[in-house]
Amino acid sequence: MKKTVKRAAVLYALVAAFMAGIIFLAAEFVLNGSQWANSKANLHIYSSGTVANTGDIYDRNGVTLATSENGKRVFATSAAVRKAVLHIVGDSSGVISTGTHNLYRSTLSGYNIFNGIYTLKSTGSGGNVTLNIDSEACRVAAEALGSYNGTVVVCNYKTGELLVSVSKPAYDVNNVPRDLRTSSKYEGVFLDKACSGVYTPGSIMKIVTAACAIENIPDIYSRTFECKGEYKTGDGTVICNGTHGKVNFRQAMNESCNCAFAQISIELGADKLLATANSLGFNKQLYAKEVPLVKSRFNPSKTSKTELGWAGIGQSTTYVNPTHFLAIINAIANGGTGYSPDRIKQTGTLTEIMGRMPEVMVKMPPTTASQLKELMRSNVKDKYGDSRFPGLLMCGKTGTAELDDAASHSVFAGFSSRSDLPLSVVVIAENAGWGSGVAASAANAVLQYFAGK
Repeated sequence: MKKTVKRAAVLYALVAAFMAGIIFLAAEFVLNGSQWANSKANLHIYSSGTVANTGDIYDRNGVTLATSENGKRVFATSAAVRKAVLHIVGDSSGVISTGTHNLYRSTLSGYNIFNGIYTLKSTGSGGNVTLNIDSEACRVAAEALGSYNGTVVVCNYKTGELLVSVSKPAYDVNNVPRDLRTSSKYEGVFLDKACSGVYTPGSIMKIVTAACAIENIPDIYSRTFECKGEYKTGDGTVICNGTHGKVNFRQAMNESCNCAFAQISIELGADKLLATANSLGFNKQLYAKEVPLVKSRFNPSKTSKTELGWAGIGQSTTYVNPTHFLAIINAIANGGTGYSPDRIKQTGTLTEIMGRMPEVMVKMPPTTASQLKELMRSNVKDKYGDSRFPGLLMCGKTGTAELDDAASHSVFAGFSSRSDLPLSVVVIAENAGWGSGVAASAANAVLQYFAGK
């Protein structure tokens, strides 16, 4: 009897181990099946490490951006478009990690946990992806940057649809330069600066400081500030971009007065500035839907008034991710709700029927959003001039991001307040000088494209 009990116990143990193994393998399959099926060792998808057979990628207008023909990946017919959408579409080798080819490879291969990539193997066609991106608008944006590197992003702030996402430098995937990996002119070419880059923002950061002031200084609109071209903080000096004399809060925003905003930053203090920045998504891991963004960083000094002042005007150790800042602009334009910029329009039956629901990335009090909108509209109407943005009813803020060892970045962030053109835009033109120059002109060019459609 004892032998029978022992044998039964051993048998039960073996059965339990077997079942545990089955459960483990099933869990591994569910968790990692897509990764296994889409590895570069799968010759149904890859040839010599590059995508050969997979679904198509289209822009919002039905333009084919990538397809497979005779076991080879084929890209857009226009060389200018291929370069403009390089980072959003991605390369066939997956080197551009945030490209659609890489991030949505399971969708493109048609993978599911029940059939794997059976559809791809049997028909030679995987799942298609339609982007919210307008490829022609991307071409316009890339050309508007001229010879400068940088990024341009445009979003429908009512829906979160990401319409433009351009990163430079870029190259033509049909004619890969021989010196792509060795020439300094292609430095950073595999980085999508829209989602994986961070920049010293310059004066567009005054939007965040202004938000903090609106919420924490009750009489901010009745205050005046004296600008003599520099502001002595007590432990250093903040230099202004001009000598503005006595200015109120609105005028300080219009003139982008460093002296006034350094005083405001120091009065607010590091803790309040940091709280406002954090509430708007700084120092957090954010996602534009499925796309990871590099963190925007804000860490104002608690020991140096000078560094605190510089941080509040977008210098010092302040860094901004362009797509994150686009969501902040979305919140201002959209009454406090900043939708996450979404590159995907359709990926399959469910989204074709229901559409993708927008997600909120940034929230701010509606009263704050309303006042910031009015200030940004005043910037254009009373300072830059509506003639710079014909017919757009533009609200905006320029930035000149000063660097220690190179020419300043030209920066612009803003949106059209026209109800029939609910578009936000962020432009960073590297080493291009004043924000009122290349960046503002590029923002106008790409929004005029949409206004003319």
